[in-house]
Amino acid sequence: MKTPSSAVRVDQVRRRLNDRDMAVLTVLHRVRLASLRQLQRLLVVDGSPAARTRRAQLLLTRLTKRGVVTRFSRIIGGLRAGSSGYIYGLSALGQAVLDTGGPLGGRRRRVWEAKPYFQDHMLAVSELYVRLVEQHRLGQGDLLDYDAEPAAWRHFTGSGGELVVVKPDAYVRLGAGAIEHSSFIEVDLTTETLPTIQRKSQRYIDYWRSGMEQQWRGVFPKVVWLVQNEQRAERITSVTRKLASDAQALFDVGLLDAATQLLGGGVQGAAA
Repeated sequence: MKTPSSAVRVDQVRRRLNDRDMAVLTVLHRVRLASLRQLQRLLVVDGSPAARTRRAQLLLTRLTKRGVVTRFSRIIGGLRAGSSGYIYGLSALGQAVLDTGGPLGGRRRRVWEAKPYFQDHMLAVSELYVRLVEQHRLGQGDLLDYDAEPAAWRHFTGSGGELVVVKPDAYVRLGAGAIEHSSFIEVDLTTETLPTIQRKSQRYIDYWRSGMEQQWRGVFPKVVWLVQNEQRAERITSVTRKLASDAQALFDVGLLDAATQLLGGGVQGAAA
């Protein structure tokens, strides 16, 4: 008996997936990695907390068995967190399912198990997305656009004619009444040195001065550094205050826990 061709297999798998299954794949394409809890908050919102958790576990177990998602163990302090700590990403088959009639348009990513720091970082960016969706559902602002990397990246020509890439963790556009707030997001987990923060900030300034974003979008987004504590906020703020005076207003610094309020134009963190 012949083995089905790759295209036939992908089509067979897609036919077995329902709308919620496809929603899981689309979310994982958007954010790259997400925890079981994050996926439950996005996609399994009816019923008691215990029932939602069970349904999310069954959903992700089924998708894992069908090979469209890859499950990793959450690593905390060098130890694996067990079944409650699973995180998920798209498998190669899951990407192929989205390729045909889906959002990928033929683009593929290599599937890999991230090191602990990258897990933490990507999950922090995913958490921002989840909170923005939850805020949108509550009618506390409209989530108009959200691009994670690499969709959020920008390219421009440097002063020497070289190609320069700006790599924000996310691009966010929120609506509040008649006002829109757009932001480039940099999630900081205290792993970058301050000179690295300065170099990244300067790259944003160079991109701003190129005028490309303004020509495309009509406005240059705020560059928002989101950090875990006030001490780190103060350190990054000290870096932005040493930048060119005409560019300092491009930057905000705030706490991750208050990110949705900051991005929507609310009260900024104390160090901002």
